[in-house]
Amino acid sequence: MLPIRTRLLAAVIVLALAPCAAAQQQIEQQMSPEQFKATGLDRLSPEQLANLNAWLNGKLEIETAKAAKTAKQEVVKENRGFATFGSTDPITDRISGDFRGFGKGRTYTLDNGQVWEQVDDARLAGAHLTNPQVKITPTIVGNSWYLAVEGFNTRAKVQRVK
Repeated sequence: MLPIRTRLLAAVIVLALAPCAAAQQQIEQQMSPEQFKATGLDRLSPEQLANLNAWLNGKLEIETAKAAKTAKQEVVKENRGFATFGSTDPITDRISGDFRGFGKGRTYTLDNGQVWEQVDDARLAGAHLTNPQVKITPTIVGNSWYLAVEGFNTRAKVQRVK
């Protein structure tokens, strides 16, 4: 089940793009008669006007497809770790501030704004690093993620909380 925030964002995107998906109103219906004449469009033959409307509709479809693709990429990027969709590529970033080892219940804030909480009993005693490089890798099956700190072999099971 997707988080409510993800479902809400997806609904907003669909509603925003829905009017664009339908054929665009003909240009002569979008302009006032004065605007239509001032642009010189009134001098086009009916065939030329039909070709212009067809071209504008094609441009609208292309731009709508681009906007939908970009919106989908943003939803996937923003919600990695929350849901079982999108990229299975590891997340590589830095922990913001000090890292003092692993411990169940600890949270780790990344420079990209994501916050991950440790959910297993993995321990890494004696570590004291500032802004260490980390890699968070998803499992092949399920929706589990593991955080590894550069320079250490121990990994901790984490879940994204923000």
